[in-house]
Parts: sequence; structure tokens; C-alpha cells
Amino acid sequence: MEIPGLYPPIEPFRSGMLGVDALHSLYWEESGNPDGVPIVFLHGGPGGAGGPAVRRFYDPAHYRIIVFHQRGAGQSTPLGEVQQNTTVHLIGDMEQLRLHLSVERWIVAGGSWGSTLALAYAQMWPGRVVALLVNGVFLGRRIDIEWFLQAARDFFPEDWDRFVEHLPIAERTDLLAGYHARIFNEDADVAEPAVKAWAAYEGSLAALRKDPAVLGQFLDPGFALAYSRMNLHYFTNDCFLNGRPILENMQSLSRIPGIVVHGRYDLATPYRSAVRLVQDWPAARLVTVEAAGHTRYEAAIAAALVEASDSLRSVEVRA
Repeated sequence: MEIPGLYPPIEPFRSGMLGVDALHSLYWEESGNPDGVPIVFLHGGPGGAGGPAVRRFYDPAHYRIIVFHQRGAGQSTPLGEVQQNTTVHLIGDMEQLRLHLSVERWIVAGGSWGSTLALAYAQMWPGRVVALLVNGVFLGRRIDIEWFLQAARDFFPEDWDRFVEHLPIAERTDLLAGYHARIFNEDADVAEPAVKAWAAYEGSLAALRKDPAVLGQFLDPGFALAYSRMNLHYFTNDCFLNGRPILENMQSLSRIPGIVVHGRYDLATPYRSAVRLVQDWPAARLVTVEAAGHTRYEAAIAAALVEASDSLRSVEVRA
């Protein structure tokens, strides 16, 4: 999948695995300028991963581009593991990684669930964050989860019908509970079709214009299993944000500059979330991408993100 306007492909100059506790080890990599401004990318999901294309959203001559895969996701191990896997754990992992890489302060970037984690991390560790660049804003509220579950009903009814009809009629009153019970079922004959149905639904929401390449990524068996397990684990637990809802802690971001990029017709995360976020964040500006949906791999979203990351080259890193 080639996206115009990105920087040329690059390879990491360093990578490794970081053991963050007795169970979990995280994959991490660095590319771009080893002496550049650190920018860390947080992938979506929960349970997604940061592929090679992610590196291309940032000027490799200016940025030290840090990508890691969150607990249970991508190349981190064990894949799909939900034990000891909460938002607080992920924030702690970021701090361990920052110290491991000898980074004093960094720009934090993330999309979709990655935006949730970026905001939650910055609220807990504002002194470590130079600026934030988020897209496809997901605030982790119950209404955001319900939007995700219901959005396609009016826009892509055929996809929504397939998603709902996978469950027996008796289980359709609570889609999260129904899918959770099936995807975590030890019987592969029960779990695997549910994983595929969940991944297909998620893929149908990713782009304004359906892209077979995007859908194919969601339906990759290894990716789909970890992705669906992490989705259900976090969504059924309100993203583990009950103690620190993002909109109730915005005062800690009052001095952190931010850029919020959002497609107006995003079916995975509603545009109103981005508008609401910026209302409470005076140091941020909203970039509305017209005729665009959710994924950063839509050309218009990608162009807006590259322009945004380029504009942050003027941010001073030293405290």
C-alpha cells in the first residue's frame, strides 16, 4: 500500500526487546536521526502494531523516531496476553522505555487508541512531554465504545448486519459481552469465526472509502486474534480509565502544545470527540480533514499528519 506524501522508506538503526515485567517483553525500534528530537509513536487498537510505514510520517533528518509494540501486540510477547495488561501498565512501560533509551523528554504521537494512551501518559507525566500529535481521537468513554459498536449501522448496514448476526439472537443485546465470551472461548471452533467477524467489522470502519489492503491487514489471522482480544479486554473494562477520565484531567495539559488531526467522517471515532478535546485544551489546535475517515493511511489524513509533524520541528526539547 503506497501512500503519497510520506518520507522515503527507512530501516531502524537499532531495535530490541525490553522486558518490562516477568511476563511481558516489548519490541522497540529507533530510526531516523540518532541525535534528533525524540518522537515516540503509539499504535492503535488496543492490540495493533506499528509497521514500517509509520516511520515515514516523520522527517528522518530531524527526528529520532521511536516505535514500540504495546503489551500483547505486534512483535511483543506473549502475543494476545491480557494478564497484567491495563492502561496503567502501558503508561509504566513507556516510562521504562524512555529510561532504557536515555530520553529526557519526547514528542508523543498516536492515533485512535494510540491517542488515548498518548493523552493518558501526558496527563500522568506532563514534564516528560514536549508536544502531542494525535489523530482519530478516541477518549475511551462508554459513549465512544458504543459509537464504535453502532456507527456502521446507518452508514454500512450490510457490514453491521454481518457483525451482529454472527451472534445468536439471545446474545445481541450486549455485543461486547457476546463477542468477549466467544473470542476468549478455549474452543477454536467458537473463537476463530468470532475473531474474523470482529476484525472484518473493525476493518469496515477504518477508511471512508473501503480499501481491500486495509481490510486485509485486519483479517491477517495472527493480527486479528491479538487485536480482537485486546479490543475486548480493554473495551469491557472501560479502557481502564475509570479512575482518570481524560476530559476530567485536561488541566495537566494546559501548557503542552498539541495538534489534533481528525477526519470529519470518521466512523470508528466520532469527530465530536476531537472538537470536545480541543475545547478543554487551549494549547492545542484542531486540523479537520474533510472527506476523510479514520485510518492514518488515507492520503488526506497522511498528508495532514506529515504537515503536522513537520510543524513541530520548531518545538524546543530542552526543559
